Amino acid sequence: MAIVRPKDSPAGDGLGREVAVVTLSAEGLRVARRLGECRLFVHEAVKGRLQAERFGSIMTLTRRLFRQSRKLVFIAPCGVAVRAIAPLITHKRTDPAVVVVDVGGRYAISLLSGHEGGANALALEVANRLGAEPVVTTSTEAAKDLIVGIGCRRGAGAERIVAAIRHALRRVHARVGRVRWLASASLKADEAGLREAAAALRVGLRIVPADEILSTAKRFQASPFVSARVGLPAVAEPAALLAGRRTRLVLPKTVFDGVTVAIARENCSSSASVPAVRRTAPGAPRRRSARAPSSSATRRTSISSAT
Repeated sequence: MAIVRPKDSPAGDGLGREVAVVTLSAEGLRVARRLGECRLFVHEAVKGRLQAERFGSIMTLTRRLFRQSRKLVFIAPCGVAVRAIAPLITHKRTDPAVVVVDVGGRYAISLLSGHEGGANALALEVANRLGAEPVVTTSTEAAKDLIVGIGCRRGAGAERIVAAIRHALRRVHARVGRVRWLASASLKADEAGLREAAAALRVGLRIVPADEILSTAKRFQASPFVSARVGLPAVAEPAALLAGRRTRLVLPKTVFDGVTVAIARENCSSSASVPAVRRTAPGAPRRRSARAPSSSATRRTSISSAT
């Protein structure tokens, strides 16, 4: 059984041996290599010598993996994965988690056993590693509409981060149950405090690639201090805005005990937020093009907590 350790991923850094990754093409293989350590299965039509187990029939392979693995990732068309697993599905509490990724590495779709089997969490992990969009259609998750962006100093503790998140949610009269994701920039991906805070709140942590923050046209408050420190114009606000769809800030960045928090709401008819930042050369300090909202305006920011 092949274990893949890509050159750009340290040993042990990846999805893990318990995850079976299946691909039919050379394009899919390139995406698979970005996932880090995993059990890799590649169709025999893909040329070259590979550290992977070869297969000829995806139907035969899927029957075997359905019995052996609790987590499957198909890097293939969604229809192929559906036809492969359809005869094998029995119950959401016993079927393995199945995620489908397109060969462009743009979307990670939770296809089967999303909540009970862990496919929703797996889709998020895959998306974070690829810089892709996680697609989760579970009804209970679809009702959540808030994204909490977080910026913190290196080594910030989970308790401090959780306290800051709860404080920010109280400012907008919302409960943790409305939070779809916590979000931060890729430079914070290895922050233990962030991951522990997400686990404590039972909320997924979405990692936003730095290049998306640098290139986005979304409007947020830039900070010369943050830019000088980490090479990004900001972290909390753009992370909150970019981690969802049709987002709008409902709480601009606010600092609580050294942790910066911003909250965005998804599915807004207008995605306008705070004034735009003036774009300059990548990595250079960025300035606001208009005055930021006053503290009194921030205090008036609120949203309904109907759910």
